[in-house]
Amino acid sequence: MRQELYEKIVNYIVENQDKFYRLAYSYAGNQEDALDIVQNAVCKILEKYEGIRNENAIRTWCYRILVNESMTFLKSREKEKPLDDAGEMEVPYIEKQFETEDDFYEKIGRLPEEIQTVIKLRFYEELTLKEIAKIAEVNLNTVKARLYRGLKLLKKEF
Repeated sequence: MRQELYEKIVNYIVENQDKFYRLAYSYAGNQEDALDIVQNAVCKILEKYEGIRNENAIRTWCYRILVNESMTFLKSREKEKPLDDAGEMEVPYIEKQFETEDDFYEKIGRLPEEIQTVIKLRFYEELTLKEIAKIAEVNLNTVKARLYRGLKLLKKEF
């Protein structure tokens, strides 16, 4: 029984590795960090697979671990911001291009973390609001409120 569950989880991970990477990249903003996030999440999934109670909840369980791993990464990155000689943070120079997608992702990245999570899971991963509620471990109405608040904030930005 447990071996079958393990194989189901491994198959799910292999089938959805691109989705996992895309979600991690939306949090990290670069390839190396996104790959680290996915690797850490997959390791945790495989280490703790026996803790899953419902085989039908593999999808939400995996996404919950991935989102938590992404949030942990963001918190650790905030602690490790590099300082220059004068004690001020370095601000990297990024040349703006004419791509509106980058601007859109940037605006989503400026939203509060709980709203970002709902928007990314809803529109990038095409999860239902019920699945997002399970992943975020909040009430369905809270997910709806965060989604609509985030969309309203994005509408104001554009």
